[in-house]
Amino acid sequence: MRIKLGLTVLAVSLAGAVTAPPASAEERTCRGTIGAVTVDNLRVPQGATCILRGTRVKGTVKVGRRATLRATSLRVVGNVQAEGAARVNVAFSRIGGSVQIVQGTASTLHRNNVGGDVQYFENRGVISITRNRVEGNLQCKENRQRPRGGANVVQGNKEDQCARL
Repeated sequence: MRIKLGLTVLAVSLAGAVTAPPASAEERTCRGTIGAVTVDNLRVPQGATCILRGTRVKGTVKVGRRATLRATSLRVVGNVQAEGAARVNVAFSRIGGSVQIVQGTASTLHRNNVGGDVQYFENRGVISITRNRVEGNLQCKENRQRPRGGANVVQGNKEDQCARL
């Protein structure tokens, strides 16, 4: 009986000593086309072109300098963020967080549902923002060309260059 009890205590002690490694979200790099798969986070590296069709992202999409993102039927739990991107086009998609396009060139945002804010700051190309539903604010500041578009439903405020969109 004592041996069984000793072995049980030893087994329980060893089981407590063995723990699983902490879970971490993986980042997938996109060069080319990704279809209807689910990924944790997605990154479009500098200078690359990424086409997403029906892709689901559990985290955030980040678009690098001089990179291009073309997405349709995209589902993102987090944000879509681009700094210095050549082009960011997102259509017929759902973004749980915000869309932030900063110091880029051209961008189109068409018929999307955005759970947070839409922000376009200091871009220098053509920006088109049409028929989106935005739960937060629509903010456009210091873009060289005034963003164009309309028919956006915004729960927050339409600000600065986007006041009439």
